[in-house]
Amino acid sequence: MTVETHTDASAPTSGTAARRSRRRGRAIVLALAVPVASAALMIPAAFAADLSVEDQQMVANLNTRVLDARLGGNVSGVVLDAWSDTAVWDHNGATALMPASNTKLGTATAALTVLGPDHRFTTKAVLVNNDTLTLVGGGDRSLTTADLTAMAQTAAESLKIAGLTSVKIAVDDSLFPEPTLANGWNTGYYPNEIAPVRALVVDQHAVQDTSLDAGQVFAKQLAAAGMTVDGSVTRITANPDDVVVADHESAPLSDLVHHMIKVSDNNYAETLLRMTALAAGRPATFDGGTAVVREVLSQTYGVSLDNYEIYDGSGLSRANRIPAAALAEILELLTEPRYVDTLGSILDGLPVSGEAGSTLGPEWGRFDDVYSSCAVGKIHAKTGTLTGAIALSGLTVGKDGRFKVFSFVENGSTANANSIKDAMDGLAATVNGCYA
Repeated sequence: MTVETHTDASAPTSGTAARRSRRRGRAIVLALAVPVASAALMIPAAFAADLSVEDQQMVANLNTRVLDARLGGNVSGVVLDAWSDTAVWDHNGATALMPASNTKLGTATAALTVLGPDHRFTTKAVLVNNDTLTLVGGGDRSLTTADLTAMAQTAAESLKIAGLTSVKIAVDDSLFPEPTLANGWNTGYYPNEIAPVRALVVDQHAVQDTSLDAGQVFAKQLAAAGMTVDGSVTRITANPDDVVVADHESAPLSDLVHHMIKVSDNNYAETLLRMTALAAGRPATFDGGTAVVREVLSQTYGVSLDNYEIYDGSGLSRANRIPAAALAEILELLTEPRYVDTLGSILDGLPVSGEAGSTLGPEWGRFDDVYSSCAVGKIHAKTGTLTGAIALSGLTVGKDGRFKVFSFVENGSTANANSIKDAMDGLAATVNGCYA
């Protein structure tokens, strides 16, 4: 899977047209694994109008390295100084390219803002018509067999007390409409790249009908709890006043977002997009969800949506287009203390260069060559990978001790995907300053 990029590097600018004005002198508090003794970094009160010697060297190096043949000829990149709200390097930053999974940065921001980081999703078992135990999906993508086992045991106890020893099993996934493909989705995505998006799923099973699959798991656990299950699992719509006999709450949304960002989970992203849409009073569809993402980014946070086009929440859509400048703006929100409580799980979830189990881990061959290995443990960034599109957007502490926000996106390179990623890791190490 891959990304897009393009042409000549510009001189440092005092900012881009899309930048928001902010007060200077703020403290940046980040839980980053950076080479400082404390997670809290006070940026010096004085900021020279001209670039520091360190930034001048970084810019010169980026101007050369962005032309690496491995990256191809269609590259977009931006580096911001997080304290001064200044773009210190801009290479076609306003050019909208296919962002791949960097799209998830907007999805996560909208979900946390609309739902709140403490929000939990509830799965219920309700008794319909006094004979059908119905599993009602609540958009919990993290639901497990262990969770359904606990629900089945609770339900069995309640039903036996009520004198019921035999029930039918049904599922209700009406919270979401029937699954469809997003604009730009390949039909081959189902069900391995992503399962059809339904409101009920267990153990992240990659199957066409995750709801009936979850119902079958629930039926098995209910039988193990001593109930007789009649017939096969069916699909119905429960009534609001049906009696709840068991339920399960997910972990807080902040934990789910952390997971989604860390491993770039497509299924989590599309489920969260729909739950965010519902919470904002929109339909639980691609259009409803992406409309809310746009509203939150522009109206709540002032992120520029110039040339910003999205059709899903995961970034699988090949029709998505986002400028590197916009991705950097979203990430820069994470450096502002006023947003820590709301958006902190995005920052915490960003993969760390060389972190096993994340999309920047050694198992993916990231930050492991002679040029980028110096940055292991120093880069926190979201990856993006599709055929023809590779992106890397994140944060690091530059050689001058200031936090830098960066975004690099390439589209259309014909080089090997691993070679493209090595070149992009080198750009991130350049921003950090260890690749001088």
